[in-house]
Amino acid sequence: MLDTIQNIDFAILHWIHNNLQCNFLDFIMPKITALGSSGAIWIIVAIAFLISKKYRKYGIILSIGLIMSLLIGNLLLKPLVARPRPCWIESNFPLLVSNPTDYSFPSGHTLASTISAVIITYADKKFGIIAIILATLITFSRLYLFVHFPSDVFAAIILGVIIGLFAIFVFNFVTHIIKRKLNK
Repeated sequence: MLDTIQNIDFAILHWIHNNLQCNFLDFIMPKITALGSSGAIWIIVAIAFLISKKYRKYGIILSIGLIMSLLIGNLLLKPLVARPRPCWIESNFPLLVSNPTDYSFPSGHTLASTISAVIITYADKKFGIIAIILATLITFSRLYLFVHFPSDVFAAIILGVIIGLFAIFVFNFVTHIIKRKLNK
């Protein structure tokens, strides 16, 4: 089963490179992926939300979501699954970014981006559209750059939606309990 998934993963990655590879994407994809490195763009958004009185609540939720991304994705699942990256398996593939040193599953860029897109969309639908587009570009960049398998990003999308919704739920639940206790 795992061999079948990996064969499908490689077929998709090779299709991307055989059919979409061009100078423009070679130039832009490393820059797009850099936006998601260490959750950089999403941390900036969280800080901007925290500074804004109107969006402060969402800045807290986004911060919680990003911390959960780090704990669940990078500190728990990556070492637990210990899946090699496609660029490690096909080491002759020319990389446009430096060779990552951590494991492949799940994609941290995709996980943080999906969590952020869910929470930002919850905060403001207009900002959400921009966040979804950016999250999609960051996710695709990981495939284009041959540093993640499609199943890595697919799993990260599912997990990211779950974590994003969970962070929203937990924040709203805790806030509701606090408000009830204060009103007694």
